[in-house]
Amino acid sequence: MSIDTVTAADGTGPLHGIGASVPRDDVDAKIAGTFAYAADLWAEGLLWAAVLRSPHPRARILSVDTTHAREMPGVHAVITAEDVPGEALYGRGRADRPVFASEVVRHHGEPIAAVAADHPDTARMAAAAVIVEYEVLDPVTDPESAFEAEPLHPDGNLIRHIPLRHGDPEAAGEIVVEGTYRIGRQDPAPVGAEAGLAVPRPDGGVEFYVGSTDPHAHRDAAAACYGLEPERVRVVVTGVPGADADREDPAFLLPLGLLALRTGCPVKLAVSREDSFMGHTHRHPTLLRYRHHADAQGRLVKVEAQILLDGGAYADSSAEALAAAVSFACGPYVVPHAFVEGWAVRTNNPPSGYVRGEGALQVCAAYEAQMDKLARKLDLDPAELRARNVLATGDVLPTGQSVTCPAPVAELLAAVREAPMPELPKDTPVEEWLLPGGPEGPGDPSAVRRGVGYGIGMVHLLGAEGSDEVATATVKVKDGVGTVLCAAVESGQGFATLARQIVQEVLGVEDVVVAPVDTDQPPAGAGSRGRHTWVSAGAVERAAKMVRTQLLQPLAHKFGMSTELLQIAEGKITSYDGVLSTTVVEALAGKELWATAQCRPHPTEPLDADGQGDAYVGLAFCAVRAVVDVDVEIGAVRVVELAVAQDVGRVLNPAQLRARIESGLTQGVGIALTENLRTQRGVVRHPDLAGYALPTALDAPDVRVVRLVEERDVVAPFGAKSVSTVPVVTAPAAIASAVRAATGRLVNRLPIRPQAAVVTGQ
Repeated sequence: MSIDTVTAADGTGPLHGIGASVPRDDVDAKIAGTFAYAADLWAEGLLWAAVLRSPHPRARILSVDTTHAREMPGVHAVITAEDVPGEALYGRGRADRPVFASEVVRHHGEPIAAVAADHPDTARMAAAAVIVEYEVLDPVTDPESAFEAEPLHPDGNLIRHIPLRHGDPEAAGEIVVEGTYRIGRQDPAPVGAEAGLAVPRPDGGVEFYVGSTDPHAHRDAAAACYGLEPERVRVVVTGVPGADADREDPAFLLPLGLLALRTGCPVKLAVSREDSFMGHTHRHPTLLRYRHHADAQGRLVKVEAQILLDGGAYADSSAEALAAAVSFACGPYVVPHAFVEGWAVRTNNPPSGYVRGEGALQVCAAYEAQMDKLARKLDLDPAELRARNVLATGDVLPTGQSVTCPAPVAELLAAVREAPMPELPKDTPVEEWLLPGGPEGPGDPSAVRRGVGYGIGMVHLLGAEGSDEVATATVKVKDGVGTVLCAAVESGQGFATLARQIVQEVLGVEDVVVAPVDTDQPPAGAGSRGRHTWVSAGAVERAAKMVRTQLLQPLAHKFGMSTELLQIAEGKITSYDGVLSTTVVEALAGKELWATAQCRPHPTEPLDADGQGDAYVGLAFCAVRAVVDVDVEIGAVRVVELAVAQDVGRVLNPAQLRARIESGLTQGVGIALTENLRTQRGVVRHPDLAGYALPTALDAPDVRVVRLVEERDVVAPFGAKSVSTVPVVTAPAAIASAVRAATGRLVNRLPIRPQAAVVTGQ
């Protein structure tokens, strides 16, 4: 159905509960500029922190002299690797990253020392006064060279290798196309750079006030680093200024807490944009080589691929990203035979880590380029070729896992194919045309070519390969007000609003608040891959239903019936026969009810030696049709419209869902056309928002949501699927496809460089 058929954003429809466009609680404060972020915090006796970072991507550290820095007036502490009292290494899944570099530097911007002083300028000058003597070494920056290079890390250069073997290696098709593709390095580029406050505790521990999206993992990393019990480290989550990846990476948190413990004073760190670029992880740059086999009718026979992920200096989430890339290397298509080799390696480039759609985005750009190439060779419409091969429920992935969840890929593709095309500006004066390159750009209308392209993407939901996904939530009701306690961080994805809607729906109370998050609450995990929509919201629903039972049992007992015969709707409790009718407020009078529940999806398993296994809990799909205008003389591209059809399971909040889809598509525009964190021999060239070009409102295309397919996933709470990631994954591939259609050029890398869209001989 179209999103317009279910939206209540215009004031019609339900005002609360599931299916309503309930507004966010924080929207007024954010609009007014009064919403509290970590950068706004203050404490008595506050000190300021600064971090010294390596100017070299690879070097031996011969000596570190902190004498001058320590003697500067106003400096309270200078710490280096030798001041770490506990575990000196940390990392997601594999502890291989040092808090401070000690003997060697492995990437540009790696922390060497940190300073606490009574003024931020003093802290920065003191950090610059730390004298480090380096022996500069030649960096290994080409991931293909990492296989033969000397080990850059005690664990070696190979992070993970996955060989996927599915079907007959001798199978071949009548038509064969090959291609090599490169995906650049994107940065999460959060709206607000990292900031936080660390306060020492009377028990010798430390308390953080930060915009963490995974507070319990950050608490545990800090406790191990400081040699403390986890109970003596507390993380309080402040307002999160946007996040589509990790916020407040441990590389930022750990020095901050050490300084607070060393000085005995509150210490605040608000990093510069340059420090932000160099301090957190980025999307994996990827090299992909593909060979597609098809029969004469365009049906896929076999896909062969080699995928190489540049993990940068440390492992982080590279193993997880590689698993996604290899598993989804063939896309949402039926492929009887697949043989994929995937590697993730260490280099001296900036570390790569979790960014929305990791692994899946890179391969989507490549396999969709191959589908365009195959369509051209077969002289078929690119959308028709895709339609002949799409995946459906019951089909088998190249990993050997059956698709048991709804997979309406054919319906999604048909919806965007049938959507009306945007009108041409034929009746608009030439001087008013929206030309590629901007309204004041050098474009010539006669050089503009319009192109239409398609992309179909897929992502996995929740963790994979045996990861234990679990969340805990408590729901309380007192004096007619519901309260939700859950450590699922609201980072912009809308969990807090959804939690309110669940309690409103289940218990019939209108006033619901979501308590602030800290690590005194049971863990709910990281806010990635839609886990809070599924796992955390599932825990809230279960807890709310337990409270519902507590509320209804006395009434059911009084009238001699079971609670199943009672219903709550519009603030009233009624029985099936109309004998009982009372308000929820009356039933709650004088009562305080509460319950705690967990949600844990069904288990998964690691991929085996042949890349086979039931590794994923659920999947989500999306189809995008991109319409672009390309100035074929200067290579400028304007995305005119993105038409999207998406598999959402169930619409829980129409307005919020549309916003998430639009934001994901706009992020995809940046990945396709502008975002590229460039390095030169491992050194980040432009660690700022002038050199790293984010899409702005002027770059945002018209978005046409043509269909939201509501086929409920029976194993997911409410049957809903996360909606944010798959548009990000799919939009860049669709835009590249449209540029190919407009120019006839190969377009084999993202972001698309202007020279790739220039056509000679016009």
